[in-house]
Amino acid sequence: MQENGEIVLIVSTILILIIVISLIILFTVFQRKKNFLVIKQKEEQERFEKEIAETQIEIREETLRNISWELHDNIGQLLTLAKIQLQSATQENIAEVRDTITKGLTEVRALSKLINPEALDNINLKEAIQLEVDRFNRLGFIQSKLIVTGLEQEINQKATVIIFRILQEFFSNTIKHARATELIVQLNYTANGLHIVTKDNGVGFIANAKKEGIGLLNIKARAKLIGAEAMLTSEENKGTNLEIKYNYE
Repeated sequence: MQENGEIVLIVSTILILIIVISLIILFTVFQRKKNFLVIKQKEEQERFEKEIAETQIEIREETLRNISWELHDNIGQLLTLAKIQLQSATQENIAEVRDTITKGLTEVRALSKLINPEALDNINLKEAIQLEVDRFNRLGFIQSKLIVTGLEQEINQKATVIIFRILQEFFSNTIKHARATELIVQLNYTANGLHIVTKDNGVGFIANAKKEGIGLLNIKARAKLIGAEAMLTSEENKGTNLEIKYNYE
């Protein structure tokens, strides 16, 4: 009887030890996994913040390049023209001089909106796109139009920066390479998210031949950062479309 009691005690002790050791192992594994997830989450957040900072720098650089070009080629030409007109000004052509100077002032005011640091740091998506569209039309680059449907919703500022940079890259490619005559940007605000469609009527490209070219990988990667979906489609000689779907956070 005493032997049976000792056996039960030994078995019970072993079982308790096994349970305790198992719990310790489970807790250790759980803690390691938790620490790994915390570190991974922190690294992802750091990468995200770094990408946002780099994107803001890219937007500034692109904006400064545009300003530099306009100052040199557009406003410079207007001032030169005004100088020539003033040198031979008469009562008959004084109105032309006034119109040239007025146009120059309008261009400068438009540039001042782009230079404003607050505008660059706190981008409103619709206003930023409208400024780009207005610039294209003003300089005669391409016939552009912004169409907005639905009630405008406030979008996370970091998401706005990413979306605008994606569109800015598309615009740049359209102006430089697509040989398009028309660019249309559509912003469709819904209760759940923002649906953006921008398209040109340029030369396009064959998707299979280009594969992940024309910055498509970069576009998709950036969209993924903010939980958005981006799709670039094109047809040779029929233009290129970029579609972005973003759900409000």
